[in-house]
Amino acid sequence: MKNPEKHYEYAITADALSKHFGDFTAVDRITFNVRRGEIFGFLGANGAGKTTAMRMLCGLSKPSSGEATVAGYDVAAQPEDIKRNIGYMSQKFSLYEDLTVTENIRFFAGIYGLSDAAIREKSASLLRHLQLEAEKNKLVQSLPLGWKQKLAFSIAIIHEPKIVFLDEPTGGVDPLTRREFWEMIYTSARQGTTIFVTTHYMDEAEYCHRVSIMVDGRIAALDTPAALKKHFGAASMNEVFLQLARQATRQAD
Repeated sequence: MKNPEKHYEYAITADALSKHFGDFTAVDRITFNVRRGEIFGFLGANGAGKTTAMRMLCGLSKPSSGEATVAGYDVAAQPEDIKRNIGYMSQKFSLYEDLTVTENIRFFAGIYGLSDAAIREKSASLLRHLQLEAEKNKLVQSLPLGWKQKLAFSIAIIHEPKIVFLDEPTGGVDPLTRREFWEMIYTSARQGTTIFVTTHYMDEAEYCHRVSIMVDGRIAALDTPAALKKHFGAASMNEVFLQLARQATRQAD
């Protein structure tokens, strides 16, 4: 068993990580490392395999072969340890719409194992930070989408995880709210949280420290946004993405 407190250099490692469904290879021997405190963009068109890869890293799906660690824990042997040491947020289903803001905070904080005293303290602090004190007893479904996403992210890191996985977290929100959301991401990264994010917005890829782009189950490119644009002779990350995505031969994970 790995000792996550002493022996891990990277927040996330993957070495020839693969996932097969019968004869179909969804993820094909991907290898990469993510540094602690890094904002790591994980991109790919629909069918590229990024969702399958993220599910393995979150301890939700067992690899077919290869190795990976998250926060020092082995994804195949220690998935429950991984779940306790990460945060997770998706574009959908991150919050319960029929619960109030306060009820959502307390519910998820309890799932993450916080004590009653910590939940009270964290709830009050979170509401103040998001300026949601006046809305604390309102149903989440009544909030604008941007506020829902900010609340969902804050709840995902309420237990101060080492790593947070964000699966297309800004889908559907306006550009200003997306920028505000990314300021929250920057703040968390500066405080030492590793951010692993998928997005379909290529301008957001520019905000990442490094970006990987998957094509047909493999990592086709991995570097800083500036280095990728230089390598592909592109003016933007959107151009880089399009050049690689056109090489894809399959349509679904």
